[in-house]
Amino acid sequence: MPSRLFPIPRALPGVVLLLCGALAACGPLPPPDPEEVAQECEARARAATGPTGEVRMGANSQSGPYTGISIGISGDFLAGRDPMEVYSSCVWQKTGAAPTRPPRL
Repeated sequence: MPSRLFPIPRALPGVVLLLCGALAACGPLPPPDPEEVAQECEARARAATGPTGEVRMGANSQSGPYTGISIGISGDFLAGRDPMEVYSSCVWQKTGAAPTRPPRL
């Protein structure tokens, strides 16, 4: 006659341990680094100041001369948003706090 009313499967301790590990991974994320956030938001604010672009020209020994051009336009620029407002709202969105320093555009 078994000593327990309901037998415990052998895999149960492993499953419990796995579930505890999964729950621990669901904890709060560490706060973002303010300097990294500032740099990301500065790049976005810079893109709001106007179109960006580059022209490439060169030559190599295998395919000869080459050229290229690229133009970038951000949605913030097209919407006419002020770069300072873009920076402030970006920092607020990523950290939940006001910017700690002005942007370096």
